Amino acid sequence: MRSIPTATKNLLVINVLAFVAMLLLKSTFGVDLNDLCGLHFFLASDFHFYQLVTYMFMHANFQHILFNMFALWMFGCVVERVWGAKKFIFYYISCGIGAGLFQELAQLVQFYFIAEAQIPGFAVADLLTVASNSNAVLNLWTTVGASGAIYAILLAFGMIFPQERIFIFPLPIPIKGKWFVVICAAIELILALSTSGDNVAHLAHLGGMLFGYLMIKYWQKHPGDGGYGYYKGHQFFDKLHDKWEQRTNRTKYKNDIKPESDWDYNARKQKEQEEIDGILDKIRRSGYDSLTKEEKQKLFDQSNNKK
Repeated sequence: MRSIPTATKNLLVINVLAFVAMLLLKSTFGVDLNDLCGLHFFLASDFHFYQLVTYMFMHANFQHILFNMFALWMFGCVVERVWGAKKFIFYYISCGIGAGLFQELAQLVQFYFIAEAQIPGFAVADLLTVASNSNAVLNLWTTVGASGAIYAILLAFGMIFPQERIFIFPLPIPIKGKWFVVICAAIELILALSTSGDNVAHLAHLGGMLFGYLMIKYWQKHPGDGGYGYYKGHQFFDKLHDKWEQRTNRTKYKNDIKPESDWDYNARKQKEQEEIDGILDKIRRSGYDSLTKEEKQKLFDQSNNKK
């Protein structure tokens, strides 16, 4: 945990604590935090504006939070080290809110087509009336999870490090960061168009990526104090490569040093002792001041070793 940057670490801790609190309150008092803090459809009575922020700290189950927190740790640490904590947390929260708004729009379109298919003569002007009559059902449309913000972090990684190669299970070969982002977006788009009722907000994931893309493109055009981090990103990986090479060279150097045999050790010690004896004889004959600087240092080192 000490090596994790501040903002990423705090996000991990808050998400885990919120998940534990959700489990404890639901099992002990019957209070459902996911219902209170999850993002409801804006035409439902349980909707509140604060849910656009709180929903991204709620999770449905252990697998849900495990995947999101693993991705946040894996990619968030790198992106935050390039951008800094303030810029990173602003991007994360903003994209999470953007993903929530995208999900609200998707649910509005879904609600319209459901109502149009079931109610003869239905028009846009009838939305509020039908929503009021369907309030109990619409309150069940609840979105939770940090996935929208997480997918925005994946996009940021791919745009900052487009040429860096990463391993993604189950692919047997590394792929470039830019293709990793394209694959993630394509999968989410296909799932959004081909699946229904799987309880996964695929359009919210795409919404987070879209808001992230627009934000990064804006930073590219208005670099200010460093832009969106393209050059800083390359510097970051260059430093990692340099550290790896230094560590490898140190290990290689240590491996090249052969252990000293007993014979060599005894011979070295005997030679050192003869040098010390010669220095002591010189002191007896001519006094300490007659010693050279090197002889004084050898005598000093020998006395320290004996201590």
